Amino acid sequence: TFENLEVWKDAIELAAKVYERMRDCHDYGFRKQIQEASVSVPSNIAEGYERDSNAEFVRFLVIAKGSCGEVRSQAHLARRVRLLPEPVADELISDARRLSKRLARFIAVRREKFS
Repeated sequence: TFENLEVWKDAIELAAKVYERMRDCHDYGFRKQIQEASVSVPSNIAEGYERDSNAEFVRFLVIAKGSCGEVRSQAHLARRVRLLPEPVADELISDARRLSKRLARFIAVRREKFS
């Protein structure tokens, strides 16, 4: 099941961390945007896993990777405009970067071994 995938587990952790770190943010539009991007990562991994083909799974993994980049970009902005303290933003950036690399490796394996 997708719940057994380490990348999905990491994505859930990232989304939960975004929700926790943004809880006190009063810029509701920004908070909604970064939360939606973070939720998109595990959601796309799960949706792709449940599709009928490896090609579809890979396509959804690529979308998840893009959303991971979106979270990273928004964390940079949150740090820059002081919506998040620098250490908190840096933690989200680091986590999102690490997950993005894991997704890239997973995509490469899925393309190589299952196409």
